[in-house]
Amino acid sequence: MMERSLNERKLDFDENYKRVLDQIEQAALRSGRRPQDVTLLAATKTVPVELINYGISRGLAQIGENRVQELLDKYDALDREHCQVQFIGQLQTNKVKYLTGRVSCIQSLDSVKLAREISRQGEKAGAVMEVLVEVNIGREENKGGVDPDQLYEFIDEIRRMPGLAVRGLMAIPPICSSKAEAKRYFSRMAQYYVDIKGKSMDNVSMECLSMGMSSDFPEAVECGANLVRVGSSLFGPRA
Repeated sequence: MMERSLNERKLDFDENYKRVLDQIEQAALRSGRRPQDVTLLAATKTVPVELINYGISRGLAQIGENRVQELLDKYDALDREHCQVQFIGQLQTNKVKYLTGRVSCIQSLDSVKLAREISRQGEKAGAVMEVLVEVNIGREENKGGVDPDQLYEFIDEIRRMPGLAVRGLMAIPPICSSKAEAKRYFSRMAQYYVDIKGKSMDNVSMECLSMGMSSDFPEAVECGANLVRVGSSLFGPRA
């Protein structure tokens, strides 16, 4: 199949963007919330900067990168004046220093070791890094994330560290065979989110519940997500 031109991909984006926003709106209304209370974050892994910046010009306000090197390669060319950049992929401790001062949030905090390094780099830069705690909601052995049974203790430990601020939770459920199965995982995440929010812990604001991707974001919104990470449904299949 011939590779699509940038102009063709821009036209595709316009159609896709409208469709995704409409799906978010309908899902939010079904959940009894206002559509503007749900944030669309565009997952931009492998997407060329020219297309990302076009998306920003059309209204994208938040993007997320999965790989540190790819983020660094794109960073200077991104229209950051009109868009927040977040990091949404698995993160090694030795790469944290490259994100400090460049991203507004790290969505994949899943270990005390990583939290300590984010704290150290934040203090070193005189900054506070906002983080989401990634939860291994499916308890999958080969996937990142904090075990749900250890979630409260984990948050209680890391919230005391300077240089970082816990802003919410993130999850990537297992591959599900049905929408009903996916919604069970999303509902469980929403319950953890509500429970932690109700504890009124210092340095834990629980502003963001990040869950749902291209294959399942309407179900995530229906279950309480207020941020969805959508890539291929916006930009087309990854290169």
